[in-house]
Amino acid sequence: MTDIRVNLKKTEDKSYNIFIQDGSLSHIAAKIKEAGLGHKFAIITDSNVEPLYAKDLSEAFSKNDLSNKIISFPAGEENKNRTIKSWIEDQMLEGKFGRDSAVIALGGGVVGDIAGYVAASYTRGLPYVQIPTTLVACVDSSIGGKTAVDTPHGKNLIGAFHQPWAVFIDVNTLLTLSEKEIREGLAEVIKYGVISDNKLFSFLEENLDLIFSYNKEALTHIIKRGCEIKAEVVEKDERESNLRKILNFGHTIGHAVENLSNYNISHGEAISIGMVAEGKLAVEMGIWNDADLTKLINLIKKADLPTEIPDYMSSGQIIDAMKLDKKSRSGQIEMVLPKSIGEMSQIDGGYGIKIEEQIIEKVI
Repeated sequence: MTDIRVNLKKTEDKSYNIFIQDGSLSHIAAKIKEAGLGHKFAIITDSNVEPLYAKDLSEAFSKNDLSNKIISFPAGEENKNRTIKSWIEDQMLEGKFGRDSAVIALGGGVVGDIAGYVAASYTRGLPYVQIPTTLVACVDSSIGGKTAVDTPHGKNLIGAFHQPWAVFIDVNTLLTLSEKEIREGLAEVIKYGVISDNKLFSFLEENLDLIFSYNKEALTHIIKRGCEIKAEVVEKDERESNLRKILNFGHTIGHAVENLSNYNISHGEAISIGMVAEGKLAVEMGIWNDADLTKLINLIKKADLPTEIPDYMSSGQIIDAMKLDKKSRSGQIEMVLPKSIGEMSQIDGGYGIKIEEQIIEKVI
């Protein structure tokens, strides 16, 4: 027998900057030109964001002699699928985008996820830039390199890890959001408070009025802190082998709720429901305490987010949906659960905790 080893061991630096600045949209093209990121740029966006920012961004690229094309698809989580991804790729192929091209993800989490996945797979990988325009995208989905599309079987089941070249956050883009969209982003910020920072949790308890008044200082504070927490976690565990799992608090049940509603329940609303349900599981298992759970429920209600699983969803349906979740192991449901506000529980050094179905049925 002959053994031939293909030795691919190497060290790769995938570090990148998150730029948080008022008016940064007007500076992005110049920064990208200076860096020599690509020869041609696909500005991928959706029908909500295109009329707000895409034309101006495209013109800025053109003024900097950067060839570009706007590729816009219908907004909505239901369009984060393989069909739309293929359509975007066909648009790029018809536009003769080559391996010296780059992708610009301009929009919320749906745009960032699908554009990032296009960048991960088109010609076996292109650099891409995240320009998040929603609160949830600013603090969560634009950071960490998770890219994916949804399927009828579940959310984000097909995708790749592909880190962006940079993330540009212009707080001014949040001023065009509806109050509902701010609320949905707050669900992820509340999550950060529970999993890592009790001071952030207290800030939210005391300053929701400022946030809903679109106060730039308050918005910048929660964005900055959310980015810092996620960056720290991703630095230590890029591929979600252990620590990064804590970012999934509320998401195991939340994704099941979101999927079973056919995405009529938004991501932020589903995560709020999921955090409460998973918090109740933690209390039932003796991992968490009632007082902290009550604080979480009160803050979620104060943010005018839902706390209860809809009556039309049975525990059996939710359990079945969770078994298809990519976080399950050997068909057994796994969650991350809080120990206190600001700290997550571990069992034998692991954050992923296997949950018996009987306990889930009892609690939800």
